[in-house]
Amino acid sequence: MNMRVRLRPVAVLVSIAALPAGGLTIPAHAAPPITVTSKTPADGPIKYTVKVASKTYGNAQDTRTIRSGQTDDYTWKTTPPGSAVKVSDRCPNDTSLSLDANGALQRQMRIRLAPTVAEDGTANVQLSVQASAPRGMANVKVHGKTLQCPSVATLSQVVRFTMPTNGSTKTVNLSDGTQVTVSALR
Repeated sequence: MNMRVRLRPVAVLVSIAALPAGGLTIPAHAAPPITVTSKTPADGPIKYTVKVASKTYGNAQDTRTIRSGQTDDYTWKTTPPGSAVKVSDRCPNDTSLSLDANGALQRQMRIRLAPTVAEDGTANVQLSVQASAPRGMANVKVHGKTLQCPSVATLSQVVRFTMPTNGSTKTVNLSDGTQVTVSALR
């Protein structure tokens, strides 16, 4: 009896060692595939056009395609009307300003579009706006010296609204009078 007990572990080890290098294949029983019987407006991509009309930050337009629950960032940088506004590297906050390759201050508008589409095809949209633009020059004291540095107009606002996704447009008036028009087309 003692012999049989000792031989069983050896037989199991020999059996495992005799397996092919790829290992043991065990048949798997997968669940049946899930099929979608009807598509909802939230399932597909939607083409959004964002158009900005602003005396301070300029006019711009762009069209992108995203799905429900995704976000998209629209960024426009333009030269302000009149001459370029050169910024001294000694001006406070010069690193946070939107500058062109020559160190001149630009107008900049950033819009983040975050839509969520409901089963009925309407989109609940969150629109986040960040904008800046030069607004003249001001005397600024830096380390006891007076410098001419640009004044900067800024805008930061979040707006939420609901709109159809059938090509209709929705216009939102921001606090400074800037108009943002959004259209959505499935």
